[in-house]
Amino acid sequence: MTKYIYGIFVAVVLGTMGCKDQLDIGNPNAPTLSANVNTETGVISLAQGGVYINGFLNGDTWLGNSYFSLPMGYNELMADNVGASASNNQVTTVGQPDYIILDDGTKMTNTSPSVGILRTYNTRAATGAGNNAIHYQWLNMYALNNACNLVLSVVDEIPFTGDAASKANTIKAWCYWWKGFAYASIGTKYYAGLIVNEYGVSSNDYVLHDVILNESNTYFNLAATTLSGITSTSDYAEVLVQLIPSHTQVGNGGVPTIDMWKRNINTMLARNILLNKLSPFVNNNPDATITQSSMSGVMTDADWNAVKTLATDGIQKGDIIFTGRTTGTNDFFSATGGTVASLTATNVSTATFKVSERVIQNFKTGDKRFDNNFNTSNRYSNDYIYTTRYNTVNGGNGIEGVFVYADRDAGEHELIIAGSYEENALMLAEANIRLDDIDAGLSYIDDVRDYFGAGLTAVSGTGLTVSEALSELTKERRVALLFRGLSYYDSRRWGWTYDISKGGGSYGNTIVQGTVVNTNAIINYNFMDYWDVPANESALNPPSESSVAVKNPNY
Repeated sequence: MTKYIYGIFVAVVLGTMGCKDQLDIGNPNAPTLSANVNTETGVISLAQGGVYINGFLNGDTWLGNSYFSLPMGYNELMADNVGASASNNQVTTVGQPDYIILDDGTKMTNTSPSVGILRTYNTRAATGAGNNAIHYQWLNMYALNNACNLVLSVVDEIPFTGDAASKANTIKAWCYWWKGFAYASIGTKYYAGLIVNEYGVSSNDYVLHDVILNESNTYFNLAATTLSGITSTSDYAEVLVQLIPSHTQVGNGGVPTIDMWKRNINTMLARNILLNKLSPFVNNNPDATITQSSMSGVMTDADWNAVKTLATDGIQKGDIIFTGRTTGTNDFFSATGGTVASLTATNVSTATFKVSERVIQNFKTGDKRFDNNFNTSNRYSNDYIYTTRYNTVNGGNGIEGVFVYADRDAGEHELIIAGSYEENALMLAEANIRLDDIDAGLSYIDDVRDYFGAGLTAVSGTGLTVSEALSELTKERRVALLFRGLSYYDSRRWGWTYDISKGGGSYGNTIVQGTVVNTNAIINYNFMDYWDVPANESALNPPSESSVAVKNPNY
């Protein structure tokens, strides 16, 4: 494992995002644990940089420049939220469906299916050439996890001022939270993973994604328990205000209270359940079934009730959440290339990512979010599926009180790193609808639309059926959570990314072919539901005899 993680001490050097006074510890040109991480300031720098540098910046300069551009970009491509024309990093191929059927019955087939592409290029040589899509998210999340392990290994030796126990527990909760985040990312994306909870200690016992998700839940719960043990809220705040980059402490970002942070944790625990079990809704059928899947079973009433319970005590409107923003220099993502949103917000013909027609079709007539964020000033044409008539507008069109998806000016775009009010509310919406409390679920959808300034007529109290309510829910999740890397997991659990022969597929799609606008096209994505372990890991760290498969056996 440790062969694959690098640059840990860049966290000490860059850990405070440009705050020079906090960098003046030991020798910044040759940092060591004993010289640089022996004070309160030193361990805070390490804990901050281990997240924002090791976790979200290192290794992602192939396309865009952060974890939120390329790894999240693959998710947005497979969600069919964006398309791409560049040949680097396999961005043109990863999100291409196996076939499409147009309104007139014409079938168009992809001669290089996504599963084959992923496996062809899952090699160490392809990684070195920047063509192994599977590599990046694994790299970042295990780097993040390992950095947290390092901080945890030294925090009890630090001579803190004030209430030492509260300050140490704040840093421990920080590490447990981000370890939970890292394991959730691995367990939701990869078929198998590694549990590594000691710095410098490797493992070659590969375990199923379910086990990785259980480890995520363990650390999220440990973070909550640790937060409950903090007795000095002033010392807690004194540490956390330094751990979170100061320029991100605006808007929805900032220093959460202990109770707010616990609600953030509950939202992530609910997400872990929701994104990793099937809840099929194929072709508007809430009773659809998928006959072959690597997911952790099908959502039951007990699961929906667990999501409802967690989300009820999850992020509330006005809670501080974990966000990112850019500065002019020295940050963990850039304003123009650090997020999927920024990489769409330019002329669609030249943009790295092009907003998809399948996104636009989810905006209801009169939705001000569409009016404020998209135009038809340019067009991108593609012979298969990525033709789009729409551009994402940088900074929006100036409609007051309406959400803006992308802004390429430094400090303007708010990146949502973990959970949010709107995601939590939409989990409550879906749980209530699935538990037959339809109007309660629809009221959460109305709340989210109002929160974003959509200006749409309420759908609660209008007598919608379960199928109609779930259609509102799926559309709103696609719109409200756009560019956040979650929509692929939604499409997977709803069954849309599975092969039609297995009960999956996506129906009623808009696909533009030349001058013809198809509005009822069928798409057979047939994507691998959980990715194989990257070859860099499995080749350099061969599986033990007790390991599970490192390749998804269902594909």
